[in-house]
Amino acid sequence: MNTFLSLFYLHKGKIGRRFQLSQEVILLNRLFAILVITGVPLVIAGAFLNWSDIMMFILCCISIIGLSGYIGRATESLAIVSGPRIGGLLNATFGNAVELIISIFTLKAGMVGIVLASLTGSVLGNLLLVLGLSFFAGGIKFKRQNFSLHDAQYNSGLLIFAVIVAFVIPEIFSMSMDTQTTFNLSIGIAVILIALYLAGLFFKLVTHRGVFASSDKVVEEQETPEWTKRKSILVLFLATLTVAFVSEQLVHTFEMLGEKFGWTELFIGVIIVAIVGNAAEHVSAITMAVKNKMDVAVEIAVGSTLQVAMFVAPILVLISLTMSEPMALVFTVPELVAMVSATFLVITLCNDGESNWFEGLVLFAAYLIMGIGFYLL
Repeated sequence: MNTFLSLFYLHKGKIGRRFQLSQEVILLNRLFAILVITGVPLVIAGAFLNWSDIMMFILCCISIIGLSGYIGRATESLAIVSGPRIGGLLNATFGNAVELIISIFTLKAGMVGIVLASLTGSVLGNLLLVLGLSFFAGGIKFKRQNFSLHDAQYNSGLLIFAVIVAFVIPEIFSMSMDTQTTFNLSIGIAVILIALYLAGLFFKLVTHRGVFASSDKVVEEQETPEWTKRKSILVLFLATLTVAFVSEQLVHTFEMLGEKFGWTELFIGVIIVAIVGNAAEHVSAITMAVKNKMDVAVEIAVGSTLQVAMFVAPILVLISLTMSEPMALVFTVPELVAMVSATFLVITLCNDGESNWFEGLVLFAAYLIMGIGFYLL
């Protein structure tokens, strides 16, 4: 499910609630527009005028956050127009488009460590930061919130496979392999992950579609896309091209940031790149939790994690084969321990289909502890 899926429930429910939702969506869209209109021209100017790396880093970050909002809106409009099957493919392709683009340019620059760290950061950010803040924000307003237990159990199995089996296995086996054999192992795992992810989409969207119906309390009506098909394709094309340009400028600032602030590649990838690349969907998940749409909020956080682990990461492995420095799907021990710990913590807290503010605080505290650890490494 795309991160902006829930923002198009504008025509569902009572009239007063519909107006309230519309106003909030309008404010969010205006914020994204301001970030794009302000940031992108300044990034272009800075690229030609050789502005300082710190200034370019800030401008690139705000531009990417704004552009990710437009990509999400365009993708969701196309998904509604095209139907659930093509919509599912669009969501899989563009759900993490911003992070994928940033990672491709980072690979091109030979910074494989930052790419792997950003993948780790996405997993930790979605499972601990986004889900934690969603539980906390929703729990402040509602004493107890419910979400689909069936979905939680389904996602738990995939999380264990994607994070523990597919990520830990290469690390263990690579200890007794040479470099080329490790790359071959990574390629094999990448192909299997992509195939299983596509099979999972087919499972949820086609053969078992009714089983995964949302339990959120909404009145079912025909969804109306925000933009026409032609406009959505045009916005998606232009936003993706702009993200590619801005991402290339952002990657050029990484080396300076590390030298000036003492940040390691691990910290830049785990914290900085991951938060910037997923900022828009973070806001969406928290917003939905406050509206008591926990099925959507949990799907944003956990579904995006699965997409990163089973689609984005293996795609990057295959793309890296065309680069000067291929990327093996082998993480450092701190990265693996952090991701495995986050996975088990989320599964433990979500296995009852209920959430509250204290569980959210536990997840957020775990993210802070890991963030401090990566900063000090």
